[in-house]
Amino acid sequence: MSEFIDISAQAGVLTVRMNRADKKNALTSEMYAALAGALDQAAEDASIRATLILGVPGAFTAGNDIGDFLKVAMGGERGSNAVFDFLERIICAKKAVVAGVDGMAIGVGTTMLMHCDYVVASQVSIFKTPFVDLGILPEAGSSLIAPGMMGHHRAFALLAMGETFSAEDAREAGFVNRVVPSAELEDRARAAAAEIASKPAEALRIARDLVRGDRADVLARMREEAVLWQDRLKSDEARTAFMAFMQKGQKKPA
Repeated sequence: MSEFIDISAQAGVLTVRMNRADKKNALTSEMYAALAGALDQAAEDASIRATLILGVPGAFTAGNDIGDFLKVAMGGERGSNAVFDFLERIICAKKAVVAGVDGMAIGVGTTMLMHCDYVVASQVSIFKTPFVDLGILPEAGSSLIAPGMMGHHRAFALLAMGETFSAEDAREAGFVNRVVPSAELEDRARAAAAEIASKPAEALRIARDLVRGDRADVLARMREEAVLWQDRLKSDEARTAFMAFMQKGQKKPA
């Protein structure tokens, strides 16, 4: 488990909070493993009816910890499969997943929302997938899901151009359900999860399965992306981009 992932259960809802506020919830391998474990816990516990994923005020997640990327890019490590384990769990989640997003949702912070069943975002939230700018590729099966969800042009702007989407842009694109003031974000997300948890469990399961459809094609695309993604991590383009990002972060204002 990870000290930066808080897990609690109440009234049929498993709440999973990414809590690495000083790093804007940048996700490490240990955090991905803990997120995957939480989804396994929800699947196996009959008392859990829904999972709620939260960040901290101002940061759902800044995406993958670039330091982890750089270690792989420089050849020092093979790279962990924890991120892909988490993505597989959320793609194939057996119970409803709700997300409450406040502030930045970068990279996987955006693509994971495409697998959630209900997403509440605050008005100040921003969504960005700077994969190509970092010399890597879209992940989480987003290259398949996004065009079907929002059309080619919006999907290209988000996943290839790395354009920043506002909360309203995300709602119009189809991966956010409700946009609310920041002060109401957690209460509204908790209310949605509680409403889901209160419904007849078997009827909800069947309805959800019908709505989601067969996930085999999404899972296959995620795995195809993962092979290409791991190759790209060691590319000259990615190595240069990661080093530039790290150096920019180390610069102090004059």
